[in-house]
Amino acid sequence: MTAMVQVAVAGDVTEAEEIQAILNEAGIEATLEPEVEADAIAVLVPDGSVEVAQDAIEAMTEPDELDAGT
Repeated sequence: MTAMVQVAVAGDVTEAEEIQAILNEAGIEATLEPEVEADAIAVLVPDGSVEVAQDAIEAMTEPDELDAGT
């Protein structure tokens, strides 16, 4: 069995499912797991997919979104 590694923490189920969908579209298996000590959802990917998953997550939060107001 492949070890699963946390690559993101979402504040709610909707955000977690959005991240999971982006990762799935990139061909990365992602699972969701409630955080025990926080009101949040952890997004987990196989150990060998961490870097690719992080790149996919970064791509979804482009700085262009922040510059739109300037």
